[in-house]
Amino acid sequence: MAQTPAPTKSAAPAAKLNPALLNPASLTAKAPDVFNVKFTTSVGDFVIEAHRAWAPLGADRFFNLAKNNFFDDAAFFRVVPNFMAQFGIPANPKVSAVWENANLKDEPVKQSNGPGYVTFAKTGAPNSRSTQMFISFGNNSFLDNQGFAPFGKVTEGMEVVRKLYSGYGEATTDKQNLIYGQGKAYLDKNYPKLDSIKSTTVTVAPAEPAKK
Repeated sequence: MAQTPAPTKSAAPAAKLNPALLNPASLTAKAPDVFNVKFTTSVGDFVIEAHRAWAPLGADRFFNLAKNNFFDDAAFFRVVPNFMAQFGIPANPKVSAVWENANLKDEPVKQSNGPGYVTFAKTGAPNSRSTQMFISFGNNSFLDNQGFAPFGKVTEGMEVVRKLYSGYGEATTDKQNLIYGQGKAYLDKNYPKLDSIKSTTVTVAPAEPAKK
């Protein structure tokens, strides 16, 4: 007897490519001291508040990526219950090819990796941060002394982040070369239940009133 296929998320139209994303060297604008990025996703919206004082290089990179549609249509490709939700491999492999080695220098860890904090992923090698990042679900302070420097925190919609599909767990961890090489199409075919980002909207947080 033929098995009934499991329901999958409806495929969204492919995001339009912003040409600026093909030139990482051009996306180096200095971020505001504090800014918000609203993520509209397949399960709802959440907001990350980024602080340049926490990790200026990380905040600047995040600002430039979000402002230029880098995350549009990209998947939350690694969601591990009680640990974190990881994203930042672009949907389009042409974009992946130019950003994969656009690395940032390491920065001091000024904030702990607590619940809701957002941090760039890195390897054990120096200066290995690029575009992948993760949101901690719980207390991941054990990452602090490994050089994982948070640059922001989810201030709205953490309940949405916790809804991201986590059934694949670590299954995609060793598939990153395929994700980079084939883009979202690979994930849609092989891990169709993964949630994804529809769009990001950057707003500057209002300045604090000057003290008299």
